[in-house]
Amino acid sequence: MIGNASDRRYYIDFATVRGGKIIEALQRTITRISPDAPTCQLFTGHLGCGKSTELLRLKAELEEQQFHVVYFESTHVLEMADVDVTDILLAVAGQVSESLEAMKIRLKPSYFTKLFSEVVDFMQTPIDLGVEAELSVGIAKITAKTKESPQLRRRLRDYLEPRTQNILQSINKELLESANKQLKALGKKGLVVIVDNLDRVAIRPLPSGRSLPEYLFIERGEQLRKLHCHIVYTIPLALTFSNDSAELQHRLGGGVAPKVLPMIPVRLRSGEIFNEGLALMQQMVLARAFPDILPSDRLGLITELFDSPETLDRLCLISGGHVRDLLGLLFDCLREQDPPFERECVELMIQRQRDYRANAIDPHEWELIFQVVQQQRVGGDIEYHTLLRSLFVFEYRDQRGAWFAVNPVLAETQKFKSWLKDKNK
Repeated sequence: MIGNASDRRYYIDFATVRGGKIIEALQRTITRISPDAPTCQLFTGHLGCGKSTELLRLKAELEEQQFHVVYFESTHVLEMADVDVTDILLAVAGQVSESLEAMKIRLKPSYFTKLFSEVVDFMQTPIDLGVEAELSVGIAKITAKTKESPQLRRRLRDYLEPRTQNILQSINKELLESANKQLKALGKKGLVVIVDNLDRVAIRPLPSGRSLPEYLFIERGEQLRKLHCHIVYTIPLALTFSNDSAELQHRLGGGVAPKVLPMIPVRLRSGEIFNEGLALMQQMVLARAFPDILPSDRLGLITELFDSPETLDRLCLISGGHVRDLLGLLFDCLREQDPPFERECVELMIQRQRDYRANAIDPHEWELIFQVVQQQRVGGDIEYHTLLRSLFVFEYRDQRGAWFAVNPVLAETQKFKSWLKDKNK
């Protein structure tokens, strides 16, 4: 997305208002603190708040510093409702080998050649791996086959699970360490793997009583951090509110807490408009329409997009600083009419968004939302995860730390207004 110059014209740096240089911290850990020893870092945030954009910026910056970066979206290669540690390890191995093969670096881990032929025999299903197949091809073919069938996936997992330690050793010795050597011979400083979208793992309970994310990232976290390369995992935001968050930090984070990407604040804790945040959100909209015009000059062009500057303000404020919601509202306006958008059209889109979101909220969740609004904080219980995952409440950061507020679109529902009225009596 922002890996090349033409895409960078659309990029707005929100670091000054988000409460910390999050991407810079991830980058410095790799380039300055530990360039030669593997690092494992955790990154999280609300769905749609711009994590992928920031991770692609991290990729571009690391590449400028001569690191070889393999970035992939786990949603493209894994079954997010049914994931195990071996799936993640194989996905990393497959993506790394594919990326190296494109550079004409061919690695043939002998362990995997043997493993794959055993797997095909064990699963008793025809998969033509070819004698000279690359590692990435073998992994891709087996994964594609198991993606179609939950039964096959379970059988494969039963076979691989007891061999996790050997798989990990082979990936490290025969793939990652070998890759690092060859990359360094080409003048690269090392290998970095960025696993995006892993935060979309289904939050479902397992027979053990733990949720799938708790099992993967806490119980099995030590195995995931043992890869011999720099790795950045996106993890579900809910885990940072779990009672086991310290264990997560210790096992998978190696003692370092996950970096959280909050919303862009367009209001302060007090409820007043935060002009710096609002101005950056306006720029994000204007950059989409006028990428080649200087930010200061774009402001004079607002009326080419909206009937008045107030209409743009209204859109930015109602989004609560949530990037995808704001772009979604803009897209809805485009589907209705050509710019400049009239206030009436914008209000209609906001109303539709409000009703759509509010329909999903049950009475118990409303009670939780009211509690969050009163305390400006979120509890550690599983119930609160629903609020965050469903984007009913948003997280912000300032000098005093994290604080939470209701999604502004929900604050305009009748239900919320009457609660507020009763509270203020």
